[in-house]
Amino acid sequence: MKLAKLSLAAIVVAGLASSSFAADNLADAFKNGKVNGELRAWYWDRDTTVADADIFNTGLILGYVTDSFYGFTLGATFQSNYAPAADTDAKAMFAGDEYGSGAVLSEAYVAYNMKNTTVKVGRQFINTPLVSGSGSRMIKQSFEGALVLNTDLPQTTLAAGYVSKYQARTNGLGDAPEFSKTADFQGPGALYFDGAYTALVINKSIANLALVGQYAMVNDVAHAADVDVYHVEANYVLPMSGFKLGFDAAYRASKTEGALSGAGIEGNYLAGRIGVSELAGFGLSLAYGQSDSSDDLVAGMGGGADNLYTNTIIRGGGEAYQANTDAYLFNATYDFSKIGAAGLKAIGQYAVYNQDNLSVASFKRAVNKEIDYTKYVGALSYDFSGALKGLSVTAVYEAQEKETKTVSTGAKASVDTDEVRFMANYKF
Repeated sequence: MKLAKLSLAAIVVAGLASSSFAADNLADAFKNGKVNGELRAWYWDRDTTVADADIFNTGLILGYVTDSFYGFTLGATFQSNYAPAADTDAKAMFAGDEYGSGAVLSEAYVAYNMKNTTVKVGRQFINTPLVSGSGSRMIKQSFEGALVLNTDLPQTTLAAGYVSKYQARTNGLGDAPEFSKTADFQGPGALYFDGAYTALVINKSIANLALVGQYAMVNDVAHAADVDVYHVEANYVLPMSGFKLGFDAAYRASKTEGALSGAGIEGNYLAGRIGVSELAGFGLSLAYGQSDSSDDLVAGMGGGADNLYTNTIIRGGGEAYQANTDAYLFNATYDFSKIGAAGLKAIGQYAVYNQDNLSVASFKRAVNKEIDYTKYVGALSYDFSGALKGLSVTAVYEAQEKETKTVSTGAKASVDTDEVRFMANYKF
C-alpha cells in the first residue's frame, strides 16, 4: 500500500537509469550484478450480494540486473503465483486477477545508457500515465517492446515507446499469464491490439510545478480501428510553514475512427485535486472528476492507467470514466511515526460516483439507468525494522454500495460488495 505518490519523472527515471562503463569485462558485469526479490503471502475475502469467496495466495518475485558493461545492462524478473486451497467459488470469482498458478518471465530486457539517453528493449515493467502495469495483484502486468528516455533538456524528461505484446495478471483459466496481443484497456476491457506507440514529456522548469503530457496510439483495437489517447496534467506543491499544499489537475481523452467511431468510447475526463500533506503526520485531499456526457473514456493500457485521482484502493475508479458521471473522493492519511510508532501508516477513503441517465447508450452504459456508487475504505500498513527489515504487512477493507434506478419505472436494485485483504510481503 503506497501512502505517498512518487513523481512520474522519478518513476520513469528509476525504471530506466543505468550507469555506464562500470564493469571492466563481461564476466565482472555478471558477477557484480544485483539480485532482488520479494516473498508474498496474501489472503483476500470478497463478499457480494450474489456471491462470495476467499482465496489464499503465495508468490515469489525474483529479479536480476547485471552491472553495466560499456553502457549495456541485462535484466530479468520472474513472477510466480500459487493458490493451494482455492475452491470452485474462488476460482470463478478471482479468475481474472488472483487465481492463476504458475510462473512468468515478466522482464527480460537489454538496456543501453549513453550520457542522458537510455534505451530499453524487451519485456519490461512500464509506469506512465497512459501505459502502466498495476502491482495490486500477485502478478504485476508487464509489456514487451521498447522504451527510450532522454534528459538532455534542462528540467525536462522525454520518453517514447512501442508496445508489441502485453502480459495480464492471469490467463483467466487458472494459470499464470502469457504475453499476447490482448491487453487490458482501462474502460472497454480486454481487447486485441496490433501494437501501440506512445510519447511522453515531463517538464519541471517552474519551481514546485510539474507539467506532464502524453500521447498513445493503439493500432487495430478489437480488429476494428485505431484508438488515440491524450493526457495532460499539472501538479503544483506550495511549501508552507509546517505543511505543504498540493494542487493537481488532469485531462484525458480518447478518440477513434472507422468501425469504432460509433462505439461510445470517444470520451474524456477532467479531474482536479487539492490536498494538504506533512501536517503533523496527516495528509488530506479532496478530488473531483467529471466524465464526458455521452461517451466512455479509454483511460489507457494496463491496470496502472487507472490513475485519475478518484480511484479507491481495491475497487479502483473505472466506473468514474463511464459517460455522464460525477466522481468525488476524500482521502485521509496518517503517519504514526509522528507519535513514536515508526513504520505504521493508515489510509481512509470515502468516494461517491453519480452516473446520470444517458440519451444514447455508451460502450459500458445503457439508457434509462441512473447508477450511484458509494465506497468506504480503511487500511493499515506496517513496515518492520531491525532484524525484520524488509517485512511489511497490510490490511485493507473496502465496502461498495451500488444502487441502480430504472428511470422509466422508478424501480431500484442494490448490490453491495465487501472485500478484506491481508497481505504480508518480504523484500530482499
